[in-house]
Amino acid sequence: MVAALACISLALFGLGYGASFRINLTPSYPLGLWRIETLNRDVRVGDRIFICPPLTETFRQARERGYVRRGLCPGWLSPLIKTVVALPGQSVEIGTSVAIDGLAMPQSAVQPRDGSGRELTPDTGGVVPPDTLFLFSTFRGSYDSRYFGPIPAAGVLGLAKPVFTFTP
Repeated sequence: MVAALACISLALFGLGYGASFRINLTPSYPLGLWRIETLNRDVRVGDRIFICPPLTETFRQARERGYVRRGLCPGWLSPLIKTVVALPGQSVEIGTSVAIDGLAMPQSAVQPRDGSGRELTPDTGGVVPPDTLFLFSTFRGSYDSRYFGPIPAAGVLGLAKPVFTFTP
């Protein structure tokens, strides 16, 4: 009986994964079931996307600290759900908050420490390089480009569409 339930659970997980469904358990966006929608155009500012983070030392540390969970992206990292706020060529200023092309972003305060009291180092800002995206979430504790900088656009999996979500 237990083996049958385990097999059914694995089969449902496989079907859901194959149909581009993902469960978000991070507070950067509402918790629950999301779907990756194919993106048949260039990424735009304002798009909420699923993106695989690059396998860098910054993201290895993020995984160790629990900012990024285990998943099926390279290095067994989980894809991020974030909103694109700047594209290549746009200017990003990071101080106590974030400004894009000189316009202050609401709800973009840079936190000196994470929820566990560990120091957070903000990105230096600058012009977004070619083939990268600057990502953001309005959630106060979000781990986004304020801290890790622009990341490769090649990691975009598609648009993030809520299916059944809730905000705790």
